[in-house]
Amino acid sequence: MGKTGYFTHRDCWKHQMGPGHPECPERLDAIEDRLLITGVFDALERMEAPLAPLADLELAHDRMHIAALRGISERLIEERTAGGPELAQIDPDTSLNEHTWTAALRAAGAALAATDAVMAGDLENAFCAVRPPGHHATRNKAQGFCFFNNVAVAAKYALERYKLQRVAVVDFDVHHGNGTEDILSGDERALMVGIFQHPFYPFSGDQNPAPNMLNVPVPAYTRGMDIREIIEMTWMPRLEAFQPEMVFVSAGFDGHREDDMGQLGLVEQDYAWITQRIKDVARRYAKGRIVSCLEGGYVMSALSRSVEAHVRVLAEL
Repeated sequence: MGKTGYFTHRDCWKHQMGPGHPECPERLDAIEDRLLITGVFDALERMEAPLAPLADLELAHDRMHIAALRGISERLIEERTAGGPELAQIDPDTSLNEHTWTAALRAAGAALAATDAVMAGDLENAFCAVRPPGHHATRNKAQGFCFFNNVAVAAKYALERYKLQRVAVVDFDVHHGNGTEDILSGDERALMVGIFQHPFYPFSGDQNPAPNMLNVPVPAYTRGMDIREIIEMTWMPRLEAFQPEMVFVSAGFDGHREDDMGQLGLVEQDYAWITQRIKDVARRYAKGRIVSCLEGGYVMSALSRSVEAHVRVLAEL
């Protein structure tokens, strides 16, 4: 049985977007507390996330986007020393503080380091407990709490660095991973499968996607058993036919029925089931290689229990 890695860094706690913001550092505390008290933590290989090299970010992002975020960050830090504002606003619900740039580099760096460790065979799979999340970040735009697209960066890196022929991205966040679609659309080496509430932020995913995108919009209040059936009927045949050599997961847990960010009816057992199906594909075609990155999930108890369920399946606990 292969090992499961757990990648994070204290820098990911320092990024904040203001009081009362749902995407908060306490999310990572809740996850770690849960994994500690249930004993799951003891079974994981804990790793420090490095800073992502800018050259690797450029596999998925426009150089100007990276430079702009860096520039905003540097200006904010300068102004802070002169008593300036604590936050720089990107969109109505996304902003930087003086630590965001470093946290975003750690989040992408976790996905890259996990990819290296899994490709080297040191780990069978890995979970990256990171923030900021990534799947709304497009090639040239930060939005929806996201700055760099951690999963897309890692998927592109696996293709370029390790010359893999086929990688799959699986996204089960309640929101459509529009950024990942923007970056991977039309790249025949990648298959993205996603299920998300629709109509809902970011109001995309239902418009003629490229052939390598399998978007499954579902209405509000869809229950877990229905989602399992849809995944079985839609995702599984495509993933089986594609035979990915590595699988990346945008693991958003905001589709949980207790999470008021969305209106889907998933529970922990559904996340465990979805993870098992992903694992079945990875075992068959990809030597078990999975790198999963935290995306959404904003109600602490539901988030922490769902991550525990997800990680238990990854680690076969």
